[in-house]
This record gives sequence, structure tokens and C-alpha cells, in this order.
Amino acid sequence: MEVGLFFGSFNPIHVGHLIIANLVHQLTSVKEIWFVVSPQNPLKKSKSLLHEFDRIDLVNKAIADHYHFRASDLEFNLSRPSYTINTLVNFSEKFPDHRFRLIMGEDNLAGLTKWKNYEAILENYGLIVYPRPNTKATELTDHPQVQMIEAPKMDISASLLRKLIKSGKSTQYLIPDSVEKMIRQKGFYL
Repeated sequence: MEVGLFFGSFNPIHVGHLIIANLVHQLTSVKEIWFVVSPQNPLKKSKSLLHEFDRIDLVNKAIADHYHFRASDLEFNLSRPSYTINTLVNFSEKFPDHRFRLIMGEDNLAGLTKWKNYEAILENYGLIVYPRPNTKATELTDHPQVQMIEAPKMDISASLLRKLIKSGKSTQYLIPDSVEKMIRQKGFYL
């Protein structure tokens, strides 16, 4: 089975993430999208970053009605900081019957050559890349292991969402209702 891995802090998960994941599912050969929640980096403490278990709960709440979406906490148990290549190898070892592809924004593609073992990521996994605002094509755009998809160029800022929540303003249409309800009930981002 082919699986798209969508990495992120998801702090919080919002409709932009869900729109991209749904389009990847619709426009590519992947059968499932796994949201890989990245743990807190001990070198980059942030008061606004929810604990990783709270963020995976929010992801699970957001994707509860989507049978082709799944949340993954695999990185929670890896040494930190975890490089993407190490996580991908770990997924491949744990699920040998799956073929994994990395989902990323065009802005990340522009900096991919700075990633550890980026050539191995390209050759062994491949990328599904969605457009991002103010990003120009790179030499990797035409790489045979890079699949560009059509998608709206969204720039939903998680920091803006946290600011709205903190000030008691609505995030309607930006965050799934079930996620907003859980955030309010648990007092996240206040």
C-alpha cells in the first residue's frame, strides 16, 4: 500500500492541512495519508507549543471522520532531534509492505538539498509537493521522484490561530469545529 507521510507540529491542525491531505489523496496514488506529529524539540522550547500528546489528540479529533487519514506518533519514540531520513527508514522497517512518500510544501522543496541524506529521501521515497505562496520553482521541481500537485496556495498561520484563541475570538472555518471545541474545553493556547 502506498502511504503519504505529512509531517508537522500541527499546533494546531487546521483546515489547510486537511485540504492538502485530501487533495493528495484525490490526485495521487496514495491510499492513506498519515499525519506524523513532530515532538517538541528540546532545543527550541516554545510556550505556545502544546505537548505532543495533546497535539496528536487534536489531529485524531480532526481526522476522525476520514477513513483514509491516520495520526502517527512514531517520532515520539525516536531519538531527538529526529532527521526525516531516520523517521522514513523507521517507517519502512516497521511497515515493510508499505511504500512511503513524503508530502511537503514547495517552500520545503526549495531547501531540501540542505537536509540530511536528501538524495536517499528522493530516490527511496519520493515527494508529493503542494504549492506555497511566494515560492519559486527549483531544480528539484522536475526531478522524476517529485510529483507536483495542484492545490490552493494557502498560508494559514498557526500563530494567528493561537492568537485568536487566546483573545477569545472565533477560529470558525479555519479549524475544524471538533478541534476548536476540544481546544476550548481543555483551555489550550490561553
